[in-house]
Amino acid sequence: MKKQIIVAVCGLSLVLAFGACKKKEEKPAVPQAGAPGQEQQVPPGHPGGPQGQVMMPKGQTTVVVPDSVKGKWKSVVIVVEDKAAKKKNEYTISLNSDFKIPGSNLKVTVGDYLPDFKMDGLNITSTSNEPNNPAVNVKVFENDKEVFKGWLYSKFPAIHPFEHPKYSLLLKEGVKK
Repeated sequence: MKKQIIVAVCGLSLVLAFGACKKKEEKPAVPQAGAPGQEQQVPPGHPGGPQGQVMMPKGQTTVVVPDSVKGKWKSVVIVVEDKAAKKKNEYTISLNSDFKIPGSNLKVTVGDYLPDFKMDGLNITSTSNEPNNPAVNVKVFENDKEVFKGWLYSKFPAIHPFEHPKYSLLLKEGVKK
């Protein structure tokens, strides 16, 4: 009887050990925007933002400035930081104009300003005229060569920032007419 119990226990141990060796296949967890313990680094209305993950469609983006926003804003305040000198200067730049950064070979072309930026697929617009998610479309040229083209976000400066060894650019705010 003892022999039968020992054989049964050994057999059961082998079955359990065999089952424990099998690797359980699990799908890796996909981090969701706004998940606990994660910093939100994507602005609302931007693909992958708090509304959920969005796959970027291919094609040309279209910027639509709504009538409620058109003509209501005259300029933006851009903060230019000289990283080497650890010095920041603020410049008020008119919309749809060029600005040469003093003491540098950089020129900033300021385009559309959207006080409540929202991106839906290939369409970029403003959901209101309130500065809930301010963004400005800029191009930066160094020695007449385009080195940056994109949006600067006031509340999310780390999203697609202008990267340069000596200078950084930040959108501080829009200026109403």
